[in-house]
Amino acid sequence: MISNNSIETRLQRLEDRIAIEELIARYGLVMDDRDMDAMPGLFTADVRILSRDGVMDARGRDAAMALYQGRFEVLGPSNHFTHDRIITFSDDADEATGIVLSHAEMQRKGQPMLAAIRYSDRYRREEGAWRIAERLFDFFYYVSTADYLEALGPGLATRMRAYEVPTGADIPEKLATWRAYYGEAPGGEDDR
Repeated sequence: MISNNSIETRLQRLEDRIAIEELIARYGLVMDDRDMDAMPGLFTADVRILSRDGVMDARGRDAAMALYQGRFEVLGPSNHFTHDRIITFSDDADEATGIVLSHAEMQRKGQPMLAAIRYSDRYRREEGAWRIAERLFDFFYYVSTADYLEALGPGLATRMRAYEVPTGADIPEKLATWRAYYGEAPGGEDDR
C-alpha cells in the first residue's frame, strides 16, 4: 500500500492505473491485429507467459513472441475483449498486480471458438512504460460455438477444448474457495 498519500502520489497512481488499463486493452488489439512489431512493447524483457494447465510456458520476450507466433499458426481471426479488472499496486512504485476477466472469439483450425479467460498479471514499469511482466491464463471454458451450450451443461467436466483432448477447465472448480464452499477437501490439484 502507498504510505505517501500526497496529491502528487495519488495522481501518479491514477495515471499509472490508466496506463495499465490501456496496456490491457492494447494486448487484445495487438493479438487480434497480429501486430508483431507492437507485441514486444507489451512485455518486459524477462516476461513469463504461462497457462495453468502447463501447455504454455514462455520465459523472456523472445520466447513469448515465439509462443504467440505458434498460437497464431492455428488461429484464424480473433476478437479479444476485457471486462472487469482489479489492479493492486505494491510498495514499489514500478510494480503492480492485476486480475483481468476476459472473453475471446476466434477460429482455431477453421472452427469458430469461444473462450472465457481470467488473466492473473504482474506489471512492471520498464523504460518508463508499464508492461506485462507475467501473465497466467486460467480458462473457464474454451469451446467451439457448436458445443457452447452443451459445454456449460452436461459437458461441464470437459469444457476446456483448446487442444486435441478435452479436459476440465482451470476455474472455478480447482479454486480453494470454490472447493471450500462446496465442502470438498483441500489438497487437490490446485489450491490457489
